[in-house]
Amino acid sequence: MSSPFPILTADEAAALIQDGQTLGVSGFTPAGAAKVVPRALAVRARAEHLAGRPFKVAIVSGASTGDSLDGELARADAISWRTPYQSNKSLRESINAGRTRFFDMHLSHLPQQVRSGFLGKMDWAVVEACEVTADGEIVLSTSVGASPTFLRCAEKVIIELNRFHSPNLRGFHDIYEPLDPPHRLPIPILRPTDRIGTHTVKIDPRKIACIVESNMADETGGFEPADDTTERIGRNVAEFIAGELRAGRIPKEFLPIQSGVGNIANAVLGGLGAHPDIPAFEMYSEVIQDSVIDLVRSGKVKFATGTSLTIAKDVLLKFYEDLEFFRSRILLRPQEITNNPEIVRRLGIITVNTAIEVDIFGNINSTHIMGTNLMNGIGGSGDFTRNAHISIFTCPSSAKGGKISTIVPLVSHMDHSEHSVQVVVTENGVADLRGKNPNERARLIIEKCAHPQFHDQLMHYFEMAKHGQTPQTLNRAFAMHEQFLLTGDMRDAVMI
Repeated sequence: MSSPFPILTADEAAALIQDGQTLGVSGFTPAGAAKVVPRALAVRARAEHLAGRPFKVAIVSGASTGDSLDGELARADAISWRTPYQSNKSLRESINAGRTRFFDMHLSHLPQQVRSGFLGKMDWAVVEACEVTADGEIVLSTSVGASPTFLRCAEKVIIELNRFHSPNLRGFHDIYEPLDPPHRLPIPILRPTDRIGTHTVKIDPRKIACIVESNMADETGGFEPADDTTERIGRNVAEFIAGELRAGRIPKEFLPIQSGVGNIANAVLGGLGAHPDIPAFEMYSEVIQDSVIDLVRSGKVKFATGTSLTIAKDVLLKFYEDLEFFRSRILLRPQEITNNPEIVRRLGIITVNTAIEVDIFGNINSTHIMGTNLMNGIGGSGDFTRNAHISIFTCPSSAKGGKISTIVPLVSHMDHSEHSVQVVVTENGVADLRGKNPNERARLIIEKCAHPQFHDQLMHYFEMAKHGQTPQTLNRAFAMHEQFLLTGDMRDAVMI
């Protein structure tokens, strides 16, 4: 059956996009990210630059995307500004060099800001799908992110119809976009399994400028095997949660789990899955990754809902072979719903996220290296942390071969304050900060979480700074950071 929409090549579709326009692109991680049109747009940008003409576009996504989008456009110097999150090396370099304007945002905030016009006019939505109907029904692929909002708000739409993804994904999505204030109603999710929306995104078909056909896997890399450090972190988190269950601070029917993405998150989920005292549980999270698929297959995870299916190609192919098994166990929602503070608080979610560094009072830096260079962004960690039943942050106690302590006197950039952080976990132990004042927090974090080779430095600082409700000595608070910038090794820092 022929398509009612023009079928264009990626190059022809990219030619429709003009310098200075704003694009809302699909993707939450590389899962479901637009691929072929952004790559063609990067080629066009290079040609325009060679001809002496300007060509840059603004990119708004659900979160990070794949290298065919963020990477290719960054290397072509084709991104004027970018929000709300990224994880691409080339784009990171462009941002830190000042070539691309980037502003970090809580991911749950993005769709409403787009609808409210805070980010200006959205000229194009470029969205990957696995099915499009003549009346404008769109079945998204492996992520939802902010695509429903982009499709509704953009003046024109380009659909990448990706034949790699099974059209039988219809039914795996729960599309719900809340009304904006002052007309917003309570979001009717009472348990992770509740469905409240539709299987598809429905838009006016007259907005669809063209279809671009493709057949490309998501550019999702696998995770490194767990090492001794990440395994110990995973076991420490699991034992802490099991202890809370035994103490009655978690109800016996248990609570939903949210976990960030990455090697430590995989190890944490593995630790939860292996712990004999932790019952089968549900997940209400952003990203469903490889370890979650394994836990669903084993029965340890009864149900998992997120906004993206961020799994390696071989895992995804096996998922497609067994779609009917997963149909009642996996659900993808918009990020505005997965990360919604109302729902996080209502469900009583236990959240586990990763820190770059933690200071001795429990403040968290999750975005910047040495306080200046952006790593990825805050993502959804703030959405979950500030509304969690129990909020946990994890990190290894040292980095760069032991030259950096991730436990420091004062974080060089703050994303999550001590008011939101309840528990800190490294491979060395667990610091439960609930009900502790700043002095007690400092002693506990140093004793339980710091690497032994930095223990004395941190205690010297704490003892020297022992005055006021929160003991700090401002002229030495960043001595460890300054020493690293000077010699490449925090161990040389003099704290007195």
